[in-house]
Amino acid sequence: MIDSHCHLDFDVFDDDLTHVIERAGEQGVSRFLVPGTTPNGWQKQLQVAERFEHVDIAFGLHPYFPDFLTNSNVDKLQVMLDTHRESVCAVGEIGLDKTVDMPLSQQEDIFSRQLELAQTCELPVILHHRKTHHLLIKHLKACNFSFGGVIHAFSGSKQIAQEYIDMGFCLGIGGTITYERAHKTREAVKTLPLSAMLLETDSPDMPLCGYQGQRNTPIKITQVAESLAHLLDTDVETVGHQTDANYRRLFLSSDSGRDCPSA
Repeated sequence: MIDSHCHLDFDVFDDDLTHVIERAGEQGVSRFLVPGTTPNGWQKQLQVAERFEHVDIAFGLHPYFPDFLTNSNVDKLQVMLDTHRESVCAVGEIGLDKTVDMPLSQQEDIFSRQLELAQTCELPVILHHRKTHHLLIKHLKACNFSFGGVIHAFSGSKQIAQEYIDMGFCLGIGGTITYERAHKTREAVKTLPLSAMLLETDSPDMPLCGYQGQRNTPIKITQVAESLAHLLDTDVETVGHQTDANYRRLFLSSDSGRDCPSA
């Protein structure tokens, strides 16, 4: 299985990262994608990817860190994508968040520029949302974004999910579906094709039901897979095989990205 979204570069993993990855591997987790959040973390991501050959990385400016959502940092992002193109499989984690203390109009400006970079580099995107599905869809359509990606930590209706799928996106399925109270999302997932889903933990955050208050780690991806298999009335092996194939098609196919033309 593949954990398509885990922040293994965060300080909380500094003391035991090797152990965390080895434990996950013992449970059948074969690959990890570490998305970017701030310029300060991009070099650390490169170091993690150099240490572990089965770690993929993406660079982006996350809306949770509004102090870094500046045009100068988008310029730095372009330089990083140009310089480390062979090491990067996506642009992300990027997106829009209504709960962040920054006007949405400013977030949208930076988000739009990052989408343009991904389009230029022919890279998929990893999208963060919080009460902003309509705005994400608006921007994707406005720039005619054509390289797909994943809606991280998808929660929402079947209709919203299908709109993303129709645009070539996968849905990131994580700990949310392990909570009975997440009725709308669980019901939506039941009706959607497994061919449009990825497994993720969002480690060290987004704990599964029963593990609130604990550090999340990629080893929990197996429990996410079990919950998804139950919702779809299938087996864990089918879930693992199909979501792995979806990941490889989206992030690792030979034509999923090319050199970025310099501005």
